[in-house]
Amino acid sequence: MNITVTAERPENDKVVATITVPAAEVDKAIASTYKDVARKYNFQGFRKGKAPRPVIDGIVGRDAILAQATEDVINDAQPAMFEELDIVPVDRPDYGEEAVTVVEHEDLVLTATVTVPPTCELDSFDAPAINMPPEAATEAEIDQQLEQLLSYHVTFEDETEDRAVVEGDVVVLDVENKEGVPELEGTDRQFGLKNAYLPTEFVEGIVGMSKGDSKEISWSKTHGDHEHNYAVAVTLKGIKKSVTPELDDEFAKKSFGFDTVQELRDAVKEEIENDKKTSLPNLKEDRVVEEAGKRLVLDEVPEAYQNQVFSELANEFLGQLGRQGMNLDMYLAARQIKSEDFLNDLREQATERARQSLALDAIARKMGFDATEDDVKAEFERAGVEDVEKSIAEFTESGQMPAVRESIRRTKAVKWLVENATVTEVDEIAEARSKADAE
Repeated sequence: MNITVTAERPENDKVVATITVPAAEVDKAIASTYKDVARKYNFQGFRKGKAPRPVIDGIVGRDAILAQATEDVINDAQPAMFEELDIVPVDRPDYGEEAVTVVEHEDLVLTATVTVPPTCELDSFDAPAINMPPEAATEAEIDQQLEQLLSYHVTFEDETEDRAVVEGDVVVLDVENKEGVPELEGTDRQFGLKNAYLPTEFVEGIVGMSKGDSKEISWSKTHGDHEHNYAVAVTLKGIKKSVTPELDDEFAKKSFGFDTVQELRDAVKEEIENDKKTSLPNLKEDRVVEEAGKRLVLDEVPEAYQNQVFSELANEFLGQLGRQGMNLDMYLAARQIKSEDFLNDLREQATERARQSLALDAIARKMGFDATEDDVKAEFERAGVEDVEKSIAEFTESGQMPAVRESIRRTKAVKWLVENATVTEVDEIAEARSKADAE
């Protein structure tokens, strides 16, 4: 559609656009509406599709025809407006409370207020400094991987010492659900108190109990505007101690198929280093983008933009679950996560991603990164579409091309961050283990 668009930005996250649709386009839309109505309905005395306008006006109503034509014009003009202004809307455009109707042989002038991501600045555009694990596998990383493998062979035996429960213990409990936590209920249930999915208050209530003790544990949490209460009655049946097998040549051969422990370590080292070839580039991208997000000068992400990012994250996650043959209820049940906690966590992720995206936009503007026609074509080629030119035309017609260009600019910003970041190699596993030992 041929339209004329002018725009101003009275607020940081708002674009007010004036759209002028030529009279020829208006007349075309009105004529198309009459044809559609004539084909859709039977008008006595006329063949389908042949009823003249006066007959249609008398039965359907002239106002109804013009209202439909107006809606069609707006629907056609909207993506053209997005393309002309190269904006990615956060929400549906607002065309104001006063209804606008097309008039035959006259231009249609519309005013649309479009919510867009805010334009932000960073407190520094210097390339970030980050820590990264070394490309070669470290002894600490190999040790950790071996400990993970041995954990699959851990057995649990009854604790013979008469003592109270401490943090990190594995305990056997009878649990009666009093309010709100049916997933914890059961007889002779074994709980590892290190489990991150257990309610903190539940774990704290178990710590200090001795074998045979019974008690009620209650707590409350606020989710949004509502406070939820939880309560259980528990009896401690026993404390378990984990027994990890000794890793020697015999165990290495019996359980892992290697003649010696050293051969097993060499195989683990090779596996870690092969994994790093793909994981480290992704980790570096994540870390430089995270640092960029911290530099964003913005007190609070606008609600509309945060909601849009939240929806994108939710759809991505549900898509991943679907590809694994799962749904959200199955996922939450398997991990004993409450839906409220899941949603709160997802909202926090949405806020973080929104800030990072806005930071990348700021870098792209500062560095003058643009999305050329060649960039766009290459993007569609990487996506593996059969007909690149056709797909580009379809995206342009539907108003989706600004989002593609936005993605390209952000990708260039990430690339700049990765190429210019100052990197310090750190054996993070060794540091974490040393810190844990010190505590």
